[in-house]
Amino acid sequence: MSEIKEFESVDSALRQLPKEDYDRVRKILYGNETHDIEVSEESKELASKYNIELVTCGFNCRDEQLRSPKVVRVGLFQHKLVPFPTSTPIQEMKYALFKFANKAIRIAARGGVNIFCFPETWNMPYAFCTREKTPWCEYAESAQYGPTTKMLQELAQIHNMVIISPILERDDIYNDSIWNTAVVIDNHGDYLGKQRKNHIPRAGDINEAIYCSEGNSGHPVFETEFGKIGVCFSRHHPINSLIFGVNGAEIVFNPAAAAGSFNEPLWSIESRSAAIANGYFTCAVNRVGTEVFENDFTIGDGKPPHRESDYYFGSSYVTAPNGVRTPGLSRTKNGLLIAEMDLNLCRQVKDHWGFQLSQRLDLYADLLSRATRSDFTPQIIRKSCKPPQ
Repeated sequence: MSEIKEFESVDSALRQLPKEDYDRVRKILYGNETHDIEVSEESKELASKYNIELVTCGFNCRDEQLRSPKVVRVGLFQHKLVPFPTSTPIQEMKYALFKFANKAIRIAARGGVNIFCFPETWNMPYAFCTREKTPWCEYAESAQYGPTTKMLQELAQIHNMVIISPILERDDIYNDSIWNTAVVIDNHGDYLGKQRKNHIPRAGDINEAIYCSEGNSGHPVFETEFGKIGVCFSRHHPINSLIFGVNGAEIVFNPAAAAGSFNEPLWSIESRSAAIANGYFTCAVNRVGTEVFENDFTIGDGKPPHRESDYYFGSSYVTAPNGVRTPGLSRTKNGLLIAEMDLNLCRQVKDHWGFQLSQRLDLYADLLSRATRSDFTPQIIRKSCKPPQ
């Protein structure tokens, strides 16, 4: 598989600045300072052994008089398929990725992680760009009873860890339909539920609509021992993000397969904006690298057929509700980001900024209700050219 030459990360580029300039630029770009957190030496040694970049960061939160801190650690794991070609037999590919996932979860567990999240369709090539059904549909499996969920249930129980596992779901109850789905497993190893992707993209290499339908699971918030969490695939849609806040989410995970120059400028903005607007933490986790397929495909852009996907630029990061964010993971490496947060910060920011106090759900609901009707007329005021009588 060929490798695209890419620079490591925005953060590594910024570090080339003189320290004083770097500190000032970082504060402007990332918000108020975060703090270092301790992880075990075993976690660091395992990360080095398995060649997984380990980045750690903690968010600041003031102590309250009436509420005890609600400190949680999340782990975002980004990875690439290399050295496995996309033509690897399905069972072999899944087994290899299962082994790698086991290693990443061990590192996270030794680092004190409570909630662990994989990127979108983590246990397979992101093959939707090919538009081919064979063999990619064979990767789809039951959300509750499939081999990926069964494997992760054991690890969740062993490590007392909530695990979010985005997979291609096969629903054998409803006509073997296929969905882009995140499975949520609680820290006791029990299947807690699933979130089906609400918005299915149809742009460039991202042609999921050929395989999946729009999700029908709503905007569930899963109440775990480590906080109320949501899974929002569709970071491009602000109202989608809003509803998770309305449903009481404290942390919203954005698992993604984000690639290409058109997508990357949006990556650092959308999840961060959702955290600010809705008063919760957001966790954006992406794939890494280029995936090469056996057959040529095109994406309708007038360019010659090719076999390589766009480059998945990693850069996973976490944002607090006050807009402060962690450094991003590398654009080029397998990585694990461990972020520590006090969920009390959600209410503190809401009290300080008052965005939820001043929002007008009634106005939005009324307009959106009317906008779904065939006789909808936009509220546009135009200058009248009619002379006065």
